[in-house]
Amino acid sequence: MQPGDLRKLFSIPVIVAALGYFVDIYDLLLFSIVRIPSLAALGVPQAEQFNQGEFLLRVQMTGLLLGGIIWGIMGDKKGRLSVLFGSILLYSLANIANGFVTTVEQYAWLRFIAGIGLAGELGAGITLVSEVLPTRLRGYGTTLVASVGLLGAVMANFIAKQFDWQVSYFIGGGLGLMLLITRISVFESGMFVQLKEKAVARGNFLQLFTNADRFKRFINCILIGLPIWFTIGILITFSPEFSAHLGIPGPIVAGDAVMFSYLGLVAGDLSSGLFSQWFRSRKRIVRVYIVLTLAFILLYLAAPVKSTSFFYLTCFFLGFGVGYWALFVTIAAEQFGTNLRSTVATSVPNFIRGTVVPLTFAFKFLRDSYGIISGALMVGIATIIIALVSLAFLSETFGKDLDFVESD
Repeated sequence: MQPGDLRKLFSIPVIVAALGYFVDIYDLLLFSIVRIPSLAALGVPQAEQFNQGEFLLRVQMTGLLLGGIIWGIMGDKKGRLSVLFGSILLYSLANIANGFVTTVEQYAWLRFIAGIGLAGELGAGITLVSEVLPTRLRGYGTTLVASVGLLGAVMANFIAKQFDWQVSYFIGGGLGLMLLITRISVFESGMFVQLKEKAVARGNFLQLFTNADRFKRFINCILIGLPIWFTIGILITFSPEFSAHLGIPGPIVAGDAVMFSYLGLVAGDLSSGLFSQWFRSRKRIVRVYIVLTLAFILLYLAAPVKSTSFFYLTCFFLGFGVGYWALFVTIAAEQFGTNLRSTVATSVPNFIRGTVVPLTFAFKFLRDSYGIISGALMVGIATIIIALVSLAFLSETFGKDLDFVESD
């Protein structure tokens, strides 16, 4: 590093983006943590909690999918800061309201609205950090944002153990509103300010589909993240049910599984980000972590040791394997010009979160025919194969100059 690089790396935009993602992850994962107690409190029978939990997860992820498009377009049309302010306000208010629900239907509507709000945080933060930092620091900055943010899952689990599920939602919403105040001091990306002076279309989502090369880049950016949300959205979220079928003695708490997996994610994101800087490659490191994820999926579903502690350890390993989340979003941001960068960087991670919807449908179909373990294994292997093939078609973006635009 050069003199002054640490000051740039820990600048206000980077810190605020990291804290914003921290609150985002807290609110996003809180449902997975309080799924069972919240549904029980709403009077849902235990036999129905798995299906109702899948339903609410799909609703939340559908909101994320829609929000990814909305906030991405807004980020390129109105600026990165508009998304950082608007998204956190929406999901904070929705989560506060979530603490007052009395029916599953109300729960579903508020998870959908919260999902829309949660969709904007990561993409806008990564885009802003990528554009305000020098090229040599870009990988470090996005890794810092993701690593700090992922610790929000640990806090969510801690809060859920100290308070009931309703208060946990109130706290998440309150944290978001407090963070909103700190964003007053954040400045807009210089690249975006310069872009506004150019006669070029900004935030045109349809541009991603009017050019074959752009469309391929967009789709491949999405598909390399499939194993991440298969792991988090299915294996970790429904860890109590998996552990029961694996014969693990003692109850497995979903919140603890989330916490250990996200501690693994932090370790994975830190290590993958550093490796990508040292080896000067995004693609090679992502490929290694996808293969690691396959190994850890097999370990999780085979469970050679039948103990609670080993099960939680495999949750940590799973998190470490999918710890290329920061690189995944960074690759997406670096693939596209400034006039589409926020659109892509915001929509891509939320399209991946949205793939939980078809993945859970596929998992449900296969587990009804082959059982929960075999069904999960088939879906998991399919996501790994698709991710590796998609990665092969993407170009290396390490050290790429981001000051360019996408032509019509």
